[in-house]
Amino acid sequence: MIVDDSQLAKTKLRRTLLKQRQLMSVNEWREKSDRICHQLQNSPLFIQAKTILAYFSFRQEPDLSPLFTNNQYRWGFPRCVGKSMYWHLWNPEDTLAIGSYGISEPHPHAPVIKPEEVDLILVPSVACDRQGYRLGYGGGYYDRLLSSPEWATKPTIGIIFDFAYLPQLPVAHWDKPLNFVVTETQYKGMGHGA
Repeated sequence: MIVDDSQLAKTKLRRTLLKQRQLMSVNEWREKSDRICHQLQNSPLFIQAKTILAYFSFRQEPDLSPLFTNNQYRWGFPRCVGKSMYWHLWNPEDTLAIGSYGISEPHPHAPVIKPEEVDLILVPSVACDRQGYRLGYGGGYYDRLLSSPEWATKPTIGIIFDFAYLPQLPVAHWDKPLNFVVTETQYKGMGHGA
């Protein structure tokens, strides 16, 4: 297997940024996560949406859970099966299962959300750059999802902390830029799509 320089650069950067995220105190993580939630709540894309795909925070990702109790939205969460993600409806009173990566996910029998129902995707990221490209976790789940025809036109917002908002990331030809990026201090449109 040939690994190009951009893959090596991504691996190194991912490791550094994940370590930096883990070093945040719980109070700092909570406060910054709350500020990200506030930014989202004031964004036009979020306000206009009815069905939003989100994620359950894992390893000190920005925590969006305060938003999930807002029942004016339908919330969808991913379940990873093999190399694919399936999206299921979830309400705060529903129980969760632990998936193959140790991440909380809806139960397999929870109602499935189809692409045509979705208004917005909140994308967990290790980092994003000023052009809207994201550094993910290396599994390619969101890359595959966002490049498939039925999902490619859905508005996306990358969710990161300020320190992970970088001038430029190493980019591969299959990487798709996100439409917006939100940090605790910024809400930036990328000028493409949505």
